[in-house]
Amino acid sequence: MNAGDRVRVDRADQTFEGVLLPSSTPDTLVVKLDSGYNVGIDRGDADVDVLESDVYDVEDAQSEGASEIEFDDDLPTISLISTGGTIASTVDYRTGAVTAQFDAEDVLRAVPDLAGLANYRGRVVANILSENMTPDVWQELARAIHEEIEAGADGVVVMHGTDTMQFSASAMAFMLDTPVPIVFTGSQRSADRPSSDNVMNAVCAVEAAKSDCAEVLVCMHADESDDRCALHRGTRVRKNHTSRRDAFETVGAEPLGEADYGIGEVPDVSFRREHAERGETDLALHDDLETDVELVKFTPGTDASRLAAVGEDAAGVVVEGTGLGHVNTDWISVVDDLTDAGTHVVMTSQCLEGRVCDRVYDTGRDLLDAGVVEGEDILPGTAKVKLMWALANTEDVADTMATPLAGEIQDRSVPWE
Repeated sequence: MNAGDRVRVDRADQTFEGVLLPSSTPDTLVVKLDSGYNVGIDRGDADVDVLESDVYDVEDAQSEGASEIEFDDDLPTISLISTGGTIASTVDYRTGAVTAQFDAEDVLRAVPDLAGLANYRGRVVANILSENMTPDVWQELARAIHEEIEAGADGVVVMHGTDTMQFSASAMAFMLDTPVPIVFTGSQRSADRPSSDNVMNAVCAVEAAKSDCAEVLVCMHADESDDRCALHRGTRVRKNHTSRRDAFETVGAEPLGEADYGIGEVPDVSFRREHAERGETDLALHDDLETDVELVKFTPGTDASRLAAVGEDAAGVVVEGTGLGHVNTDWISVVDDLTDAGTHVVMTSQCLEGRVCDRVYDTGRDLLDAGVVEGEDILPGTAKVKLMWALANTEDVADTMATPLAGEIQDRSVPWE
């Protein structure tokens, strides 16, 4: 019995059939099932029958589908930048585990459908789970994107874990003036799962990076089917589901555009709303950030001392208030103390739709008197990122927070279908 043999494994009342993979421990059998999933089985509890020998060459497995990178003068150059995540992951046939692959050759090996769509350059900025993303990595990422565009990239695709993608996309939107598209994409499901979304998302992201929309975009499934990806503005997008492939939504409007996948065809990219055009903005990097900024969510019963403790050493605080931007009246004196001490306090709303207006009720007017800056309809997470940027790059922070810079504030909040 050797790796590559087709086997049937009986354990208790369960039967597994598939290809035997190499295992990292002698006590475990790793079998790739016909469904595409891997299963680990304790060797001591299993009866194994070899059904067919040498049906799979595991030594060549990682080179299957590999695409040589050949430069084509007729194709645009797209920079593929990785920060981690599962979009370019492949099965490591030494262990049966899913591992992330990073350089351009690895990405093309994982997603051979990308071959022929563009010339590629690969670059690794980080190899982290997205929950471990930090402002320091944002700065490294912004500098890397700037260097790639400066070196002639016609577009940039950033491969990123989905959990904090919206924050990183917002950060790039404020830190970079870009003449070309910068497209974030990821995968909700790993490459070894039959329902993986990595191929479609990657292909659509590359096509979006070739488009005329010179903004920071997030490209992910538009619905549960493999038919199209939505192109969300990076400062207006939110991950609204833990596991669905169409987890991302544009808040307060329709997505900026979409990439119609089409089976066996190059995706058709189109935009339905006004956007920055390719080449109309000069490349510039503004990568300073003030990291002492906090995001605080008000809930009934939260003591005002919590706000005082969080804001004591902070340069800025974003409050996620109720409704039009309200908190318990006990918080108002704390806000007054913070702003008197030079801490900038920005009010946002927990509501997914609509905008802050602290002029309607007494509490709101008292908050304005205490020095709160209204966050309009900016998303709370985006507001935190923008405040970090504004504190480090501008003198009039209040005016900057009230001014739309990258589509984060919409002209008006209206119902839409």
